[in-house]
Amino acid sequence: MSDTIPRTNAFQGGIETADHIEIPREEFGRRAYRWLLWGIVALILAVGYMPSEMYRAVNLFTDASNMAEYAAGFLKPSIDYLPDYLAEMWLTVLMAFWGTFLAVVVGIPFALLSSNNIAPMWVVQPTRRLMDAARAINDLVFAVLFVVAVGLGPFAGVMALFVHNTGIVAKLFSEAVEAIDPQPVEGIRATGAGRIQEIVFGVIPQVIPLWISFSLYRLETNVRSATVLGFVGAGGIGYFLFESIRSFQYAETATILIIVVVTVTVVDILSQQLRKALV
Repeated sequence: MSDTIPRTNAFQGGIETADHIEIPREEFGRRAYRWLLWGIVALILAVGYMPSEMYRAVNLFTDASNMAEYAAGFLKPSIDYLPDYLAEMWLTVLMAFWGTFLAVVVGIPFALLSSNNIAPMWVVQPTRRLMDAARAINDLVFAVLFVVAVGLGPFAGVMALFVHNTGIVAKLFSEAVEAIDPQPVEGIRATGAGRIQEIVFGVIPQVIPLWISFSLYRLETNVRSATVLGFVGAGGIGYFLFESIRSFQYAETATILIIVVVTVTVVDILSQQLRKALV
């Protein structure tokens, strides 16, 4: 049986004719698979249109006046508690730094154990499922658990960011490991090097740029995530943000939001510069 699918393609007017253009069966299968995936996506969007209440999108325009009236209360930020807010924002950034650092340190061995080209399948699958669980549970949920376990304060926030991001870091890092060029590793293996030496000298140098980039990205994300951990008592500026919103103190809320936006912007700019210098 032929491994190709015949296709006739004739130009109009008889200028040129391709009587028999052959499409490899594998390519034909890939195209069909892509169309199947797009069909599934379209089906999910169609089925989810009513349950997700997407038909209410028109309210964004019909109720625009209500949103404008509500937003007007945030146009006069207050500076009465500015030093306190800045101190809590700095604490929030430190929480994000520590949570990211611990996640990277612990995530590296888990990433190697999750890589098909490094570890055997009986190690890869349990490790991946463990990392799936860490990613699946939101850091806010982890914050609640750690607040109950270790009490109120930023330590609970650091631990929540650490556990949740370990799963994310392990996933990102393992994908980078699985995409490496195997030839350097094979060359090192040919010299009689052990498994650890293959990883240290053949794998790590190839993935370091991507690992740095992923780590900086997670730091940016964690600064944003850490701002809401205070909602459940895990420290940082989130506590003040929650209290100001709950008590309808629009001026204080506006000040906190401005501080958060400026801080995230500064962290984003600094991480971009570090990425350019290190990667």
